[in-house]
Amino acid sequence: MKKSLVFLLLVCSGFLHAQHYVLDSITQANSGLINQEANTLMYAEDSPYFSNFFSKLDSLFAGKKKKLHIFHIGGSHIQADIYSNKIRTYLQNMNDISTSQRGFIFPYHLAHTNNPLNYRVEADKEKWKGYRCSLNDSVTWGLAGVSATFNENIDTIFIKSNYKNYTKEDYCFNKLRVFYNNWSDDYELKILDSGLVLSDSVNTKAAFRQFNFSSSLDSIALEVRLKKDAPKTHEPFLLMGLELMNDDPGIEYTSIGANGARFDSYTRCAYFEEQLALYKPDLFIISIGTNDAYTTHFKAEKFRENYENFMKMIQRVNPECAILLTVPNDSYYRRRFPNKNTSIQEEIIQELAHKYQMAVWDFYQVMGGLGSSQKWYKKDLMPSDRVHFTYLGYSIKADLLLSAMVRQWEQSTNRPEESLLTYFKTLDE
Repeated sequence: MKKSLVFLLLVCSGFLHAQHYVLDSITQANSGLINQEANTLMYAEDSPYFSNFFSKLDSLFAGKKKKLHIFHIGGSHIQADIYSNKIRTYLQNMNDISTSQRGFIFPYHLAHTNNPLNYRVEADKEKWKGYRCSLNDSVTWGLAGVSATFNENIDTIFIKSNYKNYTKEDYCFNKLRVFYNNWSDDYELKILDSGLVLSDSVNTKAAFRQFNFSSSLDSIALEVRLKKDAPKTHEPFLLMGLELMNDDPGIEYTSIGANGARFDSYTRCAYFEEQLALYKPDLFIISIGTNDAYTTHFKAEKFRENYENFMKMIQRVNPECAILLTVPNDSYYRRRFPNKNTSIQEEIIQELAHKYQMAVWDFYQVMGGLGSSQKWYKKDLMPSDRVHFTYLGYSIKADLLLSAMVRQWEQSTNRPEESLLTYFKTLDE
């Protein structure tokens, strides 16, 4: 799907204007394109996990200073961070205390792949090499599923927490975690402005070093330098991610995506569970599956096993976590054949949701079921691959998921019908 990834790069760089809530106007212009009756969080009303989650979310909406953490994982749809960022922005803009820390990010540019627009990490990328868990690579990965290695003498990494984001409050941080191969002692890692550093510490279990700063920052410069006494056959510096942290209440929305990733891709990430355990998410949205189905050798039972094992891992990290299982969008295989594997995935996802008392967002049915991606393509909401979406397509997808979440939130907390949805429609990002 190389051409599709090139398309995503163009999408990410071509739309820099502010986002808007577009669902109402789009559905009027495209009647019959979206199955509104299917746009719900199925089974959420019977899930104690979702009842607890919406209670926490409602407290934040009411102005109570709490922290809430949402994780959203997938493949290229999430790496691009278009529709996930729109949901992030809606939730973090809902009141004066809802913007929490930016949290975990990955410098995709250093791995020579597309980076989300809403933060920036810069270095001499020609000195870096990227590895994805979805490819036949063999390095160590963590939570991001992508790693970048550096095998030169010195480089400076410039980190900007705000770039082209639309949050009302800018992101700031007074702590920085750098996830890297700290089991090796060949490279020195330091903050260029050493006067900002109050303290730092190393965690070997989750493979990170944490710097604590004397003030709140929105950018920082980090130096990576090969030690003078390092052996000639030294181990490269391996970067697995960054975390921009503060103590503010609000909603933190972490998106994890690696182009081409499947469930078995993330099981290759040696530090995935150790690093996820640092956060204990309140809601985990699983949007893996498109790449699992993109094959003529799809095995339903293996997909079920991988999906269930992933859910069990989330529950090990936080037994109280609400898990939203999302059914992949309709797609075409090699641009020629509607992918029938998605309907098999749909059945498995429904069964697992019942078994674990979790919820399902069945986007496959929302967009119209088998072959519907052709209709979305004709409306310029998907490119010719009919796997990914255009910028407008992703924007609609975000609005649909937000609508489903908000309606369930209203029902769960006994708020008047359409009251929260009306409120979110007034938020101009």
